[in-house]
Amino acid sequence: MKILYLHQYFKFPSENGGTRSYDLATGFAEKGYEIEIVTSTSDPEYNQAKRWVKLQKDGLIVHYIYLPYGNHLSYFKRALVFFQFLWFASFKLLAIKTDLVLATSTPLSIGIPALIKKWMTKTPFVFEARDVWPEAVIAIGAIKNIYLQKLLYQLERIIYKNAAAIVPLSVDMKKSIVDRYPQFKTKPIEIIENISEIRRFQNSYNQDKSLLKEKIGFVPRFTVLYAGTFGRVNGIGYVVKLAKEVVAIDPTVVFVLIGAGAEKEMITQLALDEGVLNKNVFILDPVSKQELPQLYYECNMGSSFVIPVKELWANSANKFFDTLAAGKPILINHPGWQKDKIESEDIGYVLPEKIDKFVARDFVSYTQNVALILKQSTRALEVAKDNYSLEIAVEKYIGVFNKIL
Repeated sequence: MKILYLHQYFKFPSENGGTRSYDLATGFAEKGYEIEIVTSTSDPEYNQAKRWVKLQKDGLIVHYIYLPYGNHLSYFKRALVFFQFLWFASFKLLAIKTDLVLATSTPLSIGIPALIKKWMTKTPFVFEARDVWPEAVIAIGAIKNIYLQKLLYQLERIIYKNAAAIVPLSVDMKKSIVDRYPQFKTKPIEIIENISEIRRFQNSYNQDKSLLKEKIGFVPRFTVLYAGTFGRVNGIGYVVKLAKEVVAIDPTVVFVLIGAGAEKEMITQLALDEGVLNKNVFILDPVSKQELPQLYYECNMGSSFVIPVKELWANSANKFFDTLAAGKPILINHPGWQKDKIESEDIGYVLPEKIDKFVARDFVSYTQNVALILKQSTRALEVAKDNYSLEIAVEKYIGVFNKIL
């Protein structure tokens, strides 16, 4: 069987970014599937005379189009890149024969080339919903025009109606889809959460090395790692406020923030203004997925944050699953299915929406409970193996493919 994988931001582990699509694609290839990927890149190496550049690597065929994109762009410029990609990708998909298309968001517009492919060639497609889009972008005020909002909801409905199967990444995402579109209850809707890359995080670190010491100059007593985007929805200013309260109680608790994004400069300035920058808050450049296991190994806890907008709580952030794969407790600051999982499995700590000295004091006490941290670390890896391994995700997907074909 041949699968055409459509993902606007496909990344190899040697690059900075999520590797869910890479892991799934190589997992499918190991099972005997032929995989071709259509994606975009910001790498100037692919800015060539030919619009599409073909790469064969790790058993995959990847078709790249050069369309520079970043979280620093305005919403309008980001939307322009989305539409450029869907335009060119639509023609590319029509030129490639395949048994099935797997289209993974975001953005929602990724479904349009898959729709066109289906309508023109009767090729079925699976739509993977990585977040509740457009609900989330509307909720944070990124799209305020009421007519555009209605258009996006209509597009979402059309994509779900035409998809042979829908794959949301969390139980909360599935609930959102079914609640808003009850007519699709009978359609195959398979929850396949993000992947805990256990082999990568358990086998790719050096016990005799300290990357953390190289980057910040010392090894703290307790380190919370944030490795992700400094975007509006992440609300990393929350971490700076927490760090300000924590440093007055226990300066040996340190927050290491790694990544890029539109708000990184603002967060850096905030940390400087609050007197915590390079004291108990260290802000570093992004690293490749290959370097992350070493940092997670050296840190005591991983973390994931979002602003207090209900629609964002359904997310299935890579950071959550990377932390579990590394066998570390997870720190979050929001309700939703991840909070429920943390509390039911005892694999981390959930902070409230508002930060004050009492919240900071309780968290510091938690970091000093060595026995609890060790217990949660052990359990975190067990939960990853039992629920979120690549092998489980691949088998679930193969079940979806078999139902369709």
